[in-house]
Amino acid sequence: MHFLSEKEKVQLKIQHKEERDKRICDRIKAILLYDEGWSTREITRVLLITEESIRNHIEDYKTIQKLKPESGGSLEKLSVEQSSQLESHLEEHTYLYVKDIVSYVEISNSR
Repeated sequence: MHFLSEKEKVQLKIQHKEERDKRICDRIKAILLYDEGWSTREITRVLLITEESIRNHIEDYKTIQKLKPESGGSLEKLSVEQSSQLESHLEEHTYLYVKDIVSYVEISNSR
């Protein structure tokens, strides 16, 4: 089950000590524990995150050595002009729910 080299283990442990982002620390711990032979269920109990998250963290690290939680996001769906109009509108209006903003955008774009 070992997939980390000794050099990678040392680098991950150093990064863990220096890292301020708790999410990245959890990813590093999950990877190191899994490499030591812990099951995803055991890691889940210790880190208090889902088994699916553990599996994703391990797979992300194995395939692309990803530790940061950002996925890159999605492409913008509004034009620059539409985004500007929305920003102006939101400076003047407050919404309690995102669904209401989405409705406003849909209605504005259908005109």
